[in-house]
Amino acid sequence: MNSGRQIHIKSPAELKIMREAGRINAEVLATVKNLIQPGVSTADLNAAAEEVLKKHGCYSPFKGYSQPPYPASICTSINEELVHGIPSRKRILREGDIISVDSGTVYQGFVADSAFTVGVGEISPEAKNLLEITQGALAAAIDKMRVGNRTGDVSAAIQNYVESRGLHVTREYTSHGVGREMHEGPMVPNFGSAGTGLPLKPGMTIAIEPMVLIGTHATRVLRDQWTVVSADKSLTAHFEHSVAVTEGEPLILTVP
Repeated sequence: MNSGRQIHIKSPAELKIMREAGRINAEVLATVKNLIQPGVSTADLNAAAEEVLKKHGCYSPFKGYSQPPYPASICTSINEELVHGIPSRKRILREGDIISVDSGTVYQGFVADSAFTVGVGEISPEAKNLLEITQGALAAAIDKMRVGNRTGDVSAAIQNYVESRGLHVTREYTSHGVGREMHEGPMVPNFGSAGTGLPLKPGMTIAIEPMVLIGTHATRVLRDQWTVVSADKSLTAHFEHSVAVTEGEPLILTVP
């Protein structure tokens, strides 16, 4: 499941830099969250994120990534859009929508990566339940980021939390190592078996990101070659933190 990506163990000094990158990324997301309301365009959210990054002398690892190059600094995915939604002047938030915002920050050569999903105004009980379960799955996974566990314990925590509550986890998209590159090893799927996979070691840093769907685990990619949607157009949600394994408690890097 590593897809050839190398695992880099971070030193205490490197973790300190990643923690600062995480604080800046948290500021980006907090700024964007404060702007979310009916009538706001997703391009407005992207512009606000870029202002925060500029203020700190940072940039997004998303912009220009891969082929075709991703055109924005954050991802804004609405309702049935699971991940990688592209900000646009034409995409206006409406009452009752849910929106996932995924942000990355490069600070002194290290990447922070985190995301949240939130309602736009008043949302349905079904949507509220989806958000609560996805956020709960993230917490369950972070709790497994300890020496003595394996990557499969993190995957199983996500899958068991979500599926025991009647929802679905993506099969195609995974949590991943993060550090000097946005995507490093190990790859950590949203499903798996406890006790399997690679041992977790101090200094490993993983962007843990449960991606949860109401109706099906199946997805498809839109014509823009980026936006991933649920195959049945049911609601989706996505939460993410970059987390370090330590000798003690898991260290969440992407909090204020």
